[in-house]
Amino acid sequence: MIIEQIYTGCLAQGAYYIESNGVAAVIDPLREVQPYIDRAAKSGAKIKYVFETHFHADFVSGHIDLAKKTGAEIVYGPTAQPGFDAVVAEDEQVFELGDLMVQVLHTPGHTMESSCFLLKDENGKDIGLFSGDTLFIGDVGRPDLAQKAAHMTQEQLAETLYDSLHNKIMPLADDVIVYPAHGAGSACGKNMSSETTDTLGNQKKTNYALQDMTKEEFVKQVVTGLMPPPKYFPMNVMMNKQGYDSIDTVLERGQHKLSPEAFEAAANETGALVLDTRDPNVFTEGFIPNSINIGIDGNFAPWVGALIPDIKQEILIVAEPGKEEEVVTRLARVGYDNAIGYLDGGFKAWKDAGKEVDSIQSVTVDELAAINDANIMDVRKKSEYDSEHVVDAENMPLDYINDNMAEVDKNKTYYVHCKSGYRSVIFSSILKARGFDNLINVKGGFDAIKGSEQFDLTEYVCPTTML
Repeated sequence: MIIEQIYTGCLAQGAYYIESNGVAAVIDPLREVQPYIDRAAKSGAKIKYVFETHFHADFVSGHIDLAKKTGAEIVYGPTAQPGFDAVVAEDEQVFELGDLMVQVLHTPGHTMESSCFLLKDENGKDIGLFSGDTLFIGDVGRPDLAQKAAHMTQEQLAETLYDSLHNKIMPLADDVIVYPAHGAGSACGKNMSSETTDTLGNQKKTNYALQDMTKEEFVKQVVTGLMPPPKYFPMNVMMNKQGYDSIDTVLERGQHKLSPEAFEAAANETGALVLDTRDPNVFTEGFIPNSINIGIDGNFAPWVGALIPDIKQEILIVAEPGKEEEVVTRLARVGYDNAIGYLDGGFKAWKDAGKEVDSIQSVTVDELAAINDANIMDVRKKSEYDSEHVVDAENMPLDYINDNMAEVDKNKTYYVHCKSGYRSVIFSSILKARGFDNLINVKGGFDAIKGSEQFDLTEYVCPTTML
């Protein structure tokens, strides 16, 4: 028996590869499916099933491509209505996997089709629970994402989740290993642990949502601290439910080399967004005018989804040479399939061609401390700001900048910071591309501000949510 967690930090997402006696299954695969095919080939195994815990909102699953390339069956839990060939299983239906068995446990609440997959060994003993977004380590799935589809309030969905946890999951043995679909950093829960597996018994002791409480108390606990979900979530759900272009087509389209002249012409003729994926500290020193920066080495894909409103937006890529395929792949993970090419040779080629460049001014925390009455703008999440911030700093979370841009005064100079500098450069680049010229980046962000001990900070309060 082989159980492998394939964890992707950018999305805080866990996919799973299970194998027994030459037969394999993949649970909640990412968009690029070749690694799963290669893994099965390494063992000489055949992928028989692709188990989907629900219609994912935060990423586009690779279920359709993987099924087409391997002949595997896609399996959902009860009530799912996929727009393609798939098995919609009954509650407690069992699927044979070599010497193992996989039992479907319908656990609605996060979404109405949400299901867990209970793995049993050759003797019928329960050994692992692939819990999707129903149960995380330290948390449970947020109950507000499926309100429209389910025609229910978030409170009603939370009540349904309570029943699922108490009727289907809590009765399982303490030694069952929980394998969730996400960990800390995902927007599918509000306060997940950085641990990516645990025993169910330990979760019964430590997970706030599994403690002894009434249904009413559970609902209050689970809905407290929720913030509006990223706007790309519904679009990813539809792609997962209805289908999408093959990842091979997307990769081929996005990896089209463009000279500086051709790149400039494409930007002017198509209205494509110029997305610069270099390190933010490098970006501020020089970039193509009106481009925006989302660094590939941060939480790239979720920020793309949160900040680029149109999932069908055509995108032109600026990347460090050799990173182009990675950028196109990570865009596709969240459904941004319309990258139409990249700048051959990267920004250096643009600069060497004598093209116009722009930059963003930056200051150190020492320089900021010397400025009287500086207008400090904190672009961290509200939960981070509420926990601790510079006295009199204004909070303008990057997550919602497209909705709140009117609140930024074009006539004021702002000193912009986040936690470390990644988000503040994204924020400044978006506003600069829209005509805001008085934004100055604070190097090192709040970490540097706090470490310098030169600023008055509010008293620290432990956050109740990570959203």
